[in-house]
Formats: sequence, C-alpha cells, structure tokens
Amino acid sequence: MITNLKPYPAYKDSGVKSLGKIPKHWEVRRFKFLLREVDRRSETGSEQLLRVSQYTGVTERKRTDGSHDPDTRAASLVDYKLVEPDNLVVNIMLAWNGSLGVSPYDGIVSPAYCVYRFSSGVHPQFYHHLLRSPVYKARIKAASTGVVESRLRLYTDNLYRLEGLRPPLPEQTAIVRFLDWVDRRIRQVIRAREKRIKLLEEYKQALIHQAVTGQINVRTGKPYPKYKDSGVEWLGKVPEHWEVLALKRVLRCIVDCEHNTAPAVDESPYRVIRTTAVRNGILRLDGTYCTTQQAYLEWTQRAVPQPGDVVFTREAPAGEACVIPEGNAFCLGQRTVLMKVNPDWYDAQFLVHMIYVGPPRFHIQLASQGSTVGHFNMDDIGWMLVLRPPLDEQQAIVEFLDKQTERIGTAIVATRRAVDLLNEFRTRLTADVVTGKLDVRGYNVVEESDRTLEGG
Repeated sequence: MITNLKPYPAYKDSGVKSLGKIPKHWEVRRFKFLLREVDRRSETGSEQLLRVSQYTGVTERKRTDGSHDPDTRAASLVDYKLVEPDNLVVNIMLAWNGSLGVSPYDGIVSPAYCVYRFSSGVHPQFYHHLLRSPVYKARIKAASTGVVESRLRLYTDNLYRLEGLRPPLPEQTAIVRFLDWVDRRIRQVIRAREKRIKLLEEYKQALIHQAVTGQINVRTGKPYPKYKDSGVEWLGKVPEHWEVLALKRVLRCIVDCEHNTAPAVDESPYRVIRTTAVRNGILRLDGTYCTTQQAYLEWTQRAVPQPGDVVFTREAPAGEACVIPEGNAFCLGQRTVLMKVNPDWYDAQFLVHMIYVGPPRFHIQLASQGSTVGHFNMDDIGWMLVLRPPLDEQQAIVEFLDKQTERIGTAIVATRRAVDLLNEFRTRLTADVVTGKLDVRGYNVVEESDRTLEGG
C-alpha cells in the first residue's frame, strides 16, 4: 500500500470542532461562498435522466443494454432540473447518507433535488470527495432538518452554513489527480479479485456437478470404470451401477404448503420458512419470521418439518432447496414444498446437490423459461428425475463436497474480505487527503508503480 505519505509541515486550528487542525495555509469558507444554487428546468424532458447514489455519486440512468431508462413514477420529465458537468447534485432527502455528488454528465434530475454551481477558483471534484467523506457526511446529517433519520432534509440554507475547506486551487487539482490515480489502481485490483471470486464460484459448481452426476469417482479422483446411457439427453452417460428414477421414489412423502400466509409476531419459537429464506442450498434464518403456536399447529397438520427434511421452492424463485437444520420449530410458508426423504434410500444433502446440478435443474429451467415467475405443480415435482448411487456412495460424495466447498468458500471469503479492505482503505485515504491529514503535493502519480497498491 501507499506508505510514504506524510502530514503537512505546519497546522492551525480550523475553528470547527469536528474538523480539528488543518494545514496552516488552507482556508475555511462557508459553502455559501463556494456554491450557488441553480434552477434551470427542462422544456422537453428528453435529456438524459441522472440518478444520485451514496455509492456511485451521479450516474446516467440507463438500462443494461445502454438505452435510456425512463423508469420513473413521473408522468412527464418536463420541468425536471437541468444538470451540467461539474454541477453538485444533492438528494435533499438522503444527503445525510452521502447521496450527493458532482456530475460528470449533462442531464436532468428530479425537481426534488438541489443543483449547485461552484464559484470560480475551486475544483468541483475536490468538493465531491470532501462532501462524501465520513466527517462531512456526519456534519451534513447534523445540519439536516427533521425529527427522525428517514425524514431528514438538507435544505440550501443548511448547506450554505456549513464550513468548507479551501486549499489553494493548484493543491486542489493535485489532490484530485492523486485520488483519481488511487481510485483507478484500486479498481484494477478489485476487478482482479472479483474475477478470482467468479472463477472460484464456477470451479465449485463444476466440482459439485462432476461429483453428483458421476463424472468423477470422489473416492479415486478418476472416472468410474463403466458407464451407461442415462436416458437424459443433456446428461449423457452415468455410472453403470447408478439408477435414474423419479424423485417421488426416494421420498417418504411430499407435502405442499398451506396456501395462506401465517400471521407474524415479534417473538416466538415457531418460524415460517419463506421462499426468501432458501438460497443456494442454505436456510437463512433472516429470511424466516416468527408466528404463533396456534398457527404453527395449524400449518403443520399435514406434516411437521423436521431436521433432515428438504424444503423446495415452487416459485419466486422456483428451484431453490435446502436441508432443514436443527434448532428451530419450522412450518412452511407459501410457495414452498416439504420433501421427507427416505433415509434408507437417499441422503437429504445429496438430494439438495442433485436439485441444483442434476436432472431436476433442467426441469426447473424449463419451468422458469419465458416467465418472470417460474412455477411447479406437485405432480411436476414428483416426476422430476434424479440419479441414485448406492447410499454409502451418496454419503461419500456429500462428505467430499463438504470438505472441498468449505476450502473454496474460505478462499472466497478471504478474497471478499480483501475487496472490503481495499474499499475501506480508499475511503480512509480519501478522507485523510481531502481534510489535510496527509500531504500529496509532489507525489508522482506517473512514476509510482501500480504494485504499491498490492503490497509489491
């Protein structure tokens, strides 16, 4: 990382408690001397619509294909506020969380936003970084008007009263150039880390697919000696001693949910499994909710979900599954199905793997094709094909995958943590530079090696 930055040689008291000491040659000026509100309106509503985010600042509001996104509740964009490059755009309702920034674009924003032009002799991007720094987000929050956080408003007079830091213009330019350079280098490293995460995820899925469909024998690490045609066109051949049969044949029973919503309460030992709780083979407790004992008894009349049973989602989205863990009394929420696996024939966790990468996935994709809400009826689910190795082999595959996916998962978590640390470093470094804690004058952003950001 960058380690050779030092504080300025001399400091003075800023006169603002939250800012503390600042470089001796910097000025403190209220924003009413640095900004001027502008209110120019669109006559046609045809300009590029812009959005303001606490994460990305001002960006163009476009669809994934790059076309203009008119997704707004307004009947017309006429009279929306015009924005020019280097204007400061502030979402007055969310400024307290950092939803403001300097626009690099021409465009329009909601009339509920405020648009400002900077005075001469300042670099707009310096103030983009300054106003989005943690110390200024806290100051903006304190200056905003309202009783509760979600209702705070940053009106122009409140912003004008805030004190802003003003280094000499050449120094503002040097700071912006340095921060742009740092941002580019950090983004390069983050992209590399994110690519690694994607490759690890793909490797994990390929490994599960190979093991669960019999492409490798997990006990030997090699293909099985003999294969036969599975009868499933896209699957091809499977180990000779494996069976291909209907899902219902490996279950003791399959039970649909109550087609009604169980009442919610703040606290109870009884939890309802919603479809949002079942993701990527795991039951997430934060996706469940508490219900009453009476509702629990009513919702479990046909079957009580028990540890080792499998929950399958019929829609929203279709095809998620997980094994019910120990520790809670669960009942089914809407659009979920309970599968009670025959433990003498099938391993529950093997079934979950099978649902995600085996023959059932083909049926799930068909059910979801061309529809925003894929859907299964009970008969569809029961007739989905699954592969059945001997039970001891299923258990060996599950044990193998548990170990391998834990190792891969650890690598993914470590890589994500590295990305988080890079983002934290960028935020902290930016804040220290724009508030004068570190001096970047004379820092050569051209000759410094990119490797300084990756530890050499």
